[in-house]
Amino acid sequence: MAIKHNQTIISNHFRKDWQRRVRTHFDQPGRKTRRRTARQAKAAALAPRPVDKLRPVVRCPTVKYNRRVRAGRGFTLTELKEAGISKSLAPTIGISVDFRRQNLSEEGLAANVARLKAYKDRLILLPRKSNAPKKGDTKTDVAALNKVASIAAALPIVSVPAGVSEIKKSEIPAAVEGGAYTKLRIARSNARYQGAREKRARDAAEAETAKK
Repeated sequence: MAIKHNQTIISNHFRKDWQRRVRTHFDQPGRKTRRRTARQAKAAALAPRPVDKLRPVVRCPTVKYNRRVRAGRGFTLTELKEAGISKSLAPTIGISVDFRRQNLSEEGLAANVARLKAYKDRLILLPRKSNAPKKGDTKTDVAALNKVASIAAALPIVSVPAGVSEIKKSEIPAAVEGGAYTKLRIARSNARYQGAREKRARDAAEAETAKK
């Protein structure tokens, strides 16, 4: 509401020194260099291990986005059990574990078990003591093997195809004889009256037997 006549100025924020509070980002190039240096330092500290962990393939929540897949928090205990990996060993070999997530579909379970097995086949385990290797340690020359810096790059999560796809006219299935709606209604009617028809036929057979 506008002020009329010579009134007292209301206590608003018009007299703040707002120029002193403006946020600037002139340090953006320096921060970019700093992040890159930090990534390189982390990779050097973890070498020859990758900088990230193996994550499962999960569906995005809600009906709007559940056609998409993304990396999840961790593998379930069922997935680890199916892949033959114990829940105590998994974190030590770069596999993330989520104790809360549950498997709601056979397809998702199979996909994550296959992902774990693919990782297990490519895994290189170095012995803690070079003169006393344990069971499961890699006995070949590690220098000759291919090493990766990122698991996400070596085992990427491939996006699923779109929900709608085009087909040729020759691939369209043949039409249902008499119409799909009529066929469904007849099947529903047969299922509904099956018991009554069987009872009627049974009563008729018993009546014929009684006459004889």
